[in-house]
Amino acid sequence: MDGARSIDLPIWNDLEVPLLRTPREFVAELHQRHLPQPGTTVVAVLDPEHRVTASASFATRPHITDGWHHRNALLAQLRRVVPHDLRLSVPVRTAVLLRCREGSPEWTEQDGAWMWALRDAAELHGLRCGSYLTLTPAGWHSIGDGRRGRNPHSGSWADGPIHTVTELPPRPVRELARELGRQHPVGALPVVPVVPVVDAAPVATVGTVTALDSVRRAAGR
Repeated sequence: MDGARSIDLPIWNDLEVPLLRTPREFVAELHQRHLPQPGTTVVAVLDPEHRVTASASFATRPHITDGWHHRNALLAQLRRVVPHDLRLSVPVRTAVLLRCREGSPEWTEQDGAWMWALRDAAELHGLRCGSYLTLTPAGWHSIGDGRRGRNPHSGSWADGPIHTVTELPPRPVRELARELGRQHPVGALPVVPVVPVVDAAPVATVGTVTALDSVRRAAGR
């Protein structure tokens, strides 16, 4: 990999990247928003008060190790979720990156490529380069400043909300909806009145009526 498209830890520390005020809460918020699985990258933009104003998650091809390709992917996501700040003389917002992956939580060459991409994409979008974090089986880790925690981790996405079939309407309702859809065009479905349920009167059979008549005639004699 071209060394100009990667950043090692000594160079990263020399960048004086602004630290996250509450990295644990930040990671928890991003995880709740995106439920990243291994292979997912989450980029977030923080306002001057360190609040998340925009974020996006996307998957990348694992065999790509060139920071230039990662930079292009980050720029595409930033342009999609937030306008640039290139008109400002000094950046006021910060771009932060969270990568969910397998392996060790410590710095790797692949992380170095993503660090280069984050720095370059942030500059091209008028943002400050912020923290770089990993999410691995060991938990989360803010590379460079050493802050870390056990939760969430790369497998925590499985604990998120799951939409199950029990959340669907009952089968008779679904079948009625499909039948109405076949009988009427879209946008012209009739309003189905709600019929109140009342206690039904007992049903008398012919044999019951005949027996009652016999009893009445006998009583009259």
